[in-house]
Amino acid sequence: MSLKNTLIRGTFLLTFSNFFCRFLGFFYRIFLSHTFGEEGVGLYQLIFPIYTFCFALTSSGLESAISRCVAQKYAQGKKKEAIHSLQAGLTISFSLSLLCLFMLQQNSTYIATYLLHDSRCIPLITILSYAIPFASIHSCIMGYCYGIQNAKIPAFSQIIDPIVRITTVFFLCYFFANTSVRTPILFTVVGLITGEIASALLSILQLTHSSDQFPSRPSFSAMMKQFKELIPLSLPLTLNRIILSFLTTVEGVSIPSRLQLYGCSVKESLSLYGVLTGMALPCILFPSAITNSLASLLMPEIASCQANRNHTKLHTLVVKSLSSCFLLGLICCLFYLLFGPFIGSFLFKSETAGKFIITLAWICPFLYLNTTLLSILNGLGKVSITFLINSAGLSIRILGVFIGIPSHGMKGYLHGLLLSQLFITILACFSLVFYLKSHQENSHVVTH
Repeated sequence: MSLKNTLIRGTFLLTFSNFFCRFLGFFYRIFLSHTFGEEGVGLYQLIFPIYTFCFALTSSGLESAISRCVAQKYAQGKKKEAIHSLQAGLTISFSLSLLCLFMLQQNSTYIATYLLHDSRCIPLITILSYAIPFASIHSCIMGYCYGIQNAKIPAFSQIIDPIVRITTVFFLCYFFANTSVRTPILFTVVGLITGEIASALLSILQLTHSSDQFPSRPSFSAMMKQFKELIPLSLPLTLNRIILSFLTTVEGVSIPSRLQLYGCSVKESLSLYGVLTGMALPCILFPSAITNSLASLLMPEIASCQANRNHTKLHTLVVKSLSSCFLLGLICCLFYLLFGPFIGSFLFKSETAGKFIITLAWICPFLYLNTTLLSILNGLGKVSITFLINSAGLSIRILGVFIGIPSHGMKGYLHGLLLSQLFITILACFSLVFYLKSHQENSHVVTH
């Protein structure tokens, strides 16, 4: 299938599913803010850095490794080995997820009390741990599907997740509405688990019922071959994601405590954190459904072009994808600057959310562009470079937390966030231009 039919059609399908999910999620967050309040949303968002760290440990790096490995094998016509790569990745990821589940449940009290500084997170962390094994299964299958340029399975599994999650929370809130039991934020975590279970089961059913999938159980020697190939590729990716996730966790859990140094009470700090992470940022990230879909399919396509030494196609992919993402960012920036106050006050019933949206609007051109830039670099195998770039950006954001917030409040962090995205854009563009120029020169040398 041609580049146009494969990449554009797959991106459209994933974009449709992502927009549908974000559309549901947008109004779901409005429901959460009205039902549980800003402080409740802040408490719910407080556990997500822990979940992100566990996902990075068990799945995130392996998903990218599987996608890249499968794309290269398919480009070389080795379809059976591509399936074995998925099976090897599932074995590793699921084993790590079970270990992670056990560690979270054994240390939930310590994590909530000493890391998150709020004992109310203990039951949330305990329940959240059950979502990790299912998330690992879903993630590995998604990596395989992206590698073979099959967008249908990721699209359908992404749609079922929020439907089941939101339905679960609505049902629980409705069931307990007429009782004396106070509606707890724990319901949202239960909904998250049911969503992960549904998406994992659906992706398994779709994959096993597809033609030419899992023809036979691989032999021990075949699995060992895939382990030896997948582990060296996934290990640096996983280590990078773990370090980046750790920095993100430090950033997330430190915001409420630094706001308290600025002069906010515990309730005010959690409320501001909830408005930022549960209302303003999701609103800004809503259009990134397009860039995320493009990035998911672009990375294996870039890897395939590199494997086949098709530099002309590679250059075309880079130019068209980056220009489209930057244009989207400019349009969204203007939209949020004009309608940010309306979105905050009318939809979220929060003037603070509107102010945050206006400030965050300036990051849109860089944020959407960076998603694609880093995906291209990962597809080219420049994992170390993307790690260093992301680390530099996160370091600026952490400085905004520890230095900007105590002196300027949340505005100090938002300015640090804008500076970090601009810095990432500059570094990523420089790295990509350097790679393209060096390989263009090498191809001319070989030709002559």
